[in-house]
Amino acid sequence: MTQPQQHEPTRWTRERLLAISSSYQKACVLTAAADLDLFAQIGSDAVTAESLAESAHLDARAVAVILDALTAIGLLERTGCEYRNHPDVAASLTHDGPGGVRAIVRHHGSCMRRWAQLAHVARTGHCAERVPSVRGPEADHESFILAMDNVNAPIAPMVLDDLEPLAGTCLLDVGGGSGTWMKAFLERHPQATGMIFDLPEVIPMAQTRMDNTGLSERVRCVAGNYLTDPIPSGSDLALLSAVIHQNSRAQIRTLFANVAGALNPGGRILIRDVIMKPDRIEPEYGALFAVNMLVSTAGGGTYTFDEISDDLTEAGFKGIEVAREDTNMNSVVSAHI
Repeated sequence: MTQPQQHEPTRWTRERLLAISSSYQKACVLTAAADLDLFAQIGSDAVTAESLAESAHLDARAVAVILDALTAIGLLERTGCEYRNHPDVAASLTHDGPGGVRAIVRHHGSCMRRWAQLAHVARTGHCAERVPSVRGPEADHESFILAMDNVNAPIAPMVLDDLEPLAGTCLLDVGGGSGTWMKAFLERHPQATGMIFDLPEVIPMAQTRMDNTGLSERVRCVAGNYLTDPIPSGSDLALLSAVIHQNSRAQIRTLFANVAGALNPGGRILIRDVIMKPDRIEPEYGALFAVNMLVSTAGGGTYTFDEISDDLTEAGFKGIEVAREDTNMNSVVSAHI
């Protein structure tokens, strides 16, 4: 009989513990540089700290310290007193377009400002105060929406591949953001149409994306709150991509019921999110993401398949199954009405 594999217990040395507690340092330098847009201002040029501080209207001492730190961790290169972007940085941290990660790095900065309040959240039972970046709250929200595109655009085709065949003539993308998943779906299904339903401040970004990708004639962008406003009806396939973790169980039941009421008879729902094991410590990604929801929302979290299944059943869905399993946000639960 094969013996179960034994794993060596983790040995938490002083050095490993301190490596975790000091890991904020590199992250803070990177996110500050992204918020100040230093990488884009350097561009393809070689600049001195003094000239960059002057052109960006920043403190010269602070800029010199930040540029040296960025050089020390390898994001910049320095010759004499002149700094250049590392080639990889120039390709990814100077823009928010395809291949760019500037928006998600900026969003991580917003997350860190909330995570830093975790002990206070534990004492008060209230989510963290939203402290804006130097760019302001509206720019932070735009970065969040763009960040979701940074993350999802490369993986959406792969996830949809695993879910085919996706029978449906009209996709309802609830909380669809700027339309990343809608774009990927419609490019795969040229005869299909779609509806993006999201908050009023998000819909202009979705409409712009649909216009710029030539899909606006096939997509209707509708503003509303999925918990309190009527969800547009007439679809046979609904997608909730990275939506349920923002909500409490009670809110999720309301959301599922609202989607069920909007779907055509026999319509299918796809829920893309992290799915926790019953012990709630696996996957590790989900256990840590639950902390993100603790500091960011009044009742959000990460959920097990049984919890998701129970809430779908209460809303009238059946045939509930895990259509795709992953260790991060790309697991998918499927059901039909």
